[in-house]
Amino acid sequence: MELLTIGVFARAARLTPKALRLYDEVGLLPPAAVDPESGYRLYDPAQVAQARLIAELRRIGMPIAEIRVVRDLPPAEAASAVEAYWRRVTTDNAARAEQVALLVGHLSRRETTMSDALSIKYAVRLDQGTGRDSNEDAAYAGDHLLAVADGMRGPAGASASAAAIEALKRMEPSGDPAPALLTRLAAAIDEVDRTVRGAGTEEHPPVTTLTALLRRGSQLALVHVGDTRAYLLRGGELSQLTQDHTWVRAQVDHGKLSASEAESHPQRALLTRALGAGPQPVEADLALRTALPGDRYLLCSDGLSAVVDRARLQTALIESAGPGEAVQRLIDLAYAAGAPDNIACVVADFQPA
Repeated sequence: MELLTIGVFARAARLTPKALRLYDEVGLLPPAAVDPESGYRLYDPAQVAQARLIAELRRIGMPIAEIRVVRDLPPAEAASAVEAYWRRVTTDNAARAEQVALLVGHLSRRETTMSDALSIKYAVRLDQGTGRDSNEDAAYAGDHLLAVADGMRGPAGASASAAAIEALKRMEPSGDPAPALLTRLAAAIDEVDRTVRGAGTEEHPPVTTLTALLRRGSQLALVHVGDTRAYLLRGGELSQLTQDHTWVRAQVDHGKLSASEAESHPQRALLTRALGAGPQPVEADLALRTALPGDRYLLCSDGLSAVVDRARLQTALIESAGPGEAVQRLIDLAYAAGAPDNIACVVADFQPA
């Protein structure tokens, strides 16, 4: 079989020639042959699968020394090794999150003067849409919690989305600073997952997404699982604060689909992470943010974000005078686009107190 040059092999393996040279130097992926005259590395097409495995393991942050071991294992043992590695990473991240929270709390001595300097106004809206005969979305807005959840179709989905938000509402009265809230969120997400699972039956398993902001003054602790979204309008620019946990998003990240292909892909709603899904506890994305005067936050289900593009979301948020007007305009946009799914949205404004 004809050997491949490093450039051709790099494209097939979705790696860079620089990465391939490094993997050769450390003995992780040596070429099948080296031209004795030119010194060019040549690869066997059969090495592509191994190269792609190495690329995937590097993307999840696995050290080269561990990849060298996993590379040579049978598939089932390799899967167990990857799972064990990720458990260690998750444990380490939880410990680091606690340390970060303590450090941020120590450095944020200004919180007593800034945290009460902002007031919040908010509006929340749920709508069934024209393409559904039931509503599995849930949403909530309060002085200390903003949240949206999108349950799987059916009564179990409606119970799951409501249970997820109710579990967070129990944290709402806390006076903890946001760094401590973030630590509590990291510790509580398994409990939220168990609460959601308890909302259904074997015949109707409960599954829901969840995106929420817990507020302490000007600081916000963000938790996100699934394809509900959080956006921030600041200075006229709209930013998406969350990344969808969907199959098509993963394909885009791996270069297998373009963003435009993902938007119209028939599997665009297929989730890779959700509360109540799968035998293992779910991993949530957690982040800490600081609200500024003039910020406008939008939390929504894909009943809005999947049919109204970012440019129209941005225009509606900029041109609306207050949160109530904004949510009404967003719902109207979803209906103008056909409203094939349930719609949930929360808009919150931060202003000087």
